[in-house]
Amino acid sequence: MLLVAGHETTVNLIASGTLALLQHPDQMERLEGDPQLIKPAVEELLRYTSPVEIATERYTRRDLDISGTKLPREELVLAVLGSPNRAEEQFENPDTLDLAHDPNRHLAFGRGGVHHCLGAPLARREGQIAISALLRRFPNLHLDVEPGSLRWRRGIFLRGLQRLPLVLE
Repeated sequence: MLLVAGHETTVNLIASGTLALLQHPDQMERLEGDPQLIKPAVEELLRYTSPVEIATERYTRRDLDISGTKLPREELVLAVLGSPNRAEEQFENPDTLDLAHDPNRHLAFGRGGVHHCLGAPLARREGQIAISALLRRFPNLHLDVEPGSLRWRRGIFLRGLQRLPLVLE
């Protein structure tokens, strides 16, 4: 759990976030022009790319009826995090990458309480440092392949690229 929670998710944030910026050059230019935007930018990349697709397993504490679906006590429930991060009820233009999205109440790290990700501050900081450094050191960064040829790792809990071939100029 420590390896996956402390490494794999942050790798997915950095790679998927970089890809999102490359696919939205206006937003990448915006961040390059205003490096102070990195904190809200990482929050938006967490929302937009959803490095963790499904939260760790949960079990119902009592019998539930959710929109006509009955769930008995102690039933396994898997919460999809990517879907509410794109909900129109929560976000204006949810399918648009906007690095200054405010408010940005995404669910990338859960929503408080015992299920909130303990590593959230570290993951945020790692994403901020990595993406800032990448854009600063390689201002002419671009994909080395067609976006359609990129492959995603198989799995239901995490969402990440197998590899992200870049040209670093």
